[in-house]
Amino acid sequence: MVLLVTDSNPQSQLFIDYIHDQLDCPVTAVAPHDGMGEIKQERAVLLLDADHVDDDTMQAWQAKVVDYDNIAMAAFNLRDEDHSADVLATLHLQGVFYRSDDLMLICKGISKLLEGDLWMSRTLMTRLIDFYRRQQRNAYRPVCGLTHRELEIIGLLGSGASNSEIADRLFVSEHTVKSHLYNIFRKIKVHNRIQAMNWARQNLVAIPPHVGRHHQHN
Repeated sequence: MVLLVTDSNPQSQLFIDYIHDQLDCPVTAVAPHDGMGEIKQERAVLLLDADHVDDDTMQAWQAKVVDYDNIAMAAFNLRDEDHSADVLATLHLQGVFYRSDDLMLICKGISKLLEGDLWMSRTLMTRLIDFYRRQQRNAYRPVCGLTHRELEIIGLLGSGASNSEIADRLFVSEHTVKSHLYNIFRKIKVHNRIQAMNWARQNLVAIPPHVGRHHQHN
């Protein structure tokens, strides 16, 4: 099946109908902040609409599916390759679709994802490999004077955890988490969570397991 995360409107309904007709598989649309529901299909594609799903919400969806090996996550309506590279720095996507892609090409890509293949350009794959090589090299550099606890917190932040999930995981209060985040932002010279997540992806090799796996059945 295909699970499309987007705002409901006539254009998205036409998109859903086209995918269903071309691929002959169930297509379900959900709003960005709705639940995923139960997926019983052997293989599914979670398709995030970059025009209607912000970075934090994409991180939340990633946390929902991290334990599901049968779900491939992809994003569409990405502006260009640079935009895709930025998104791939924080999300583990198996597929990437641009605004300029026509519907037939998108359906071809979804079909490949349902078969278990990746769908992204060779140049984007090369950039992704280079990114992970830089990340490994950064593992041997000092980490901006962060304490062990601060490294734990920014690692969990990089995995898409909310403040409350971090607090639960580390058995501290949300106030303590916010205080640590303030110190972390100052040390690594960033101004918000998204910048901190990007910093964690680029500078920390060992990201702790997703906190979301402990909460997805609640």
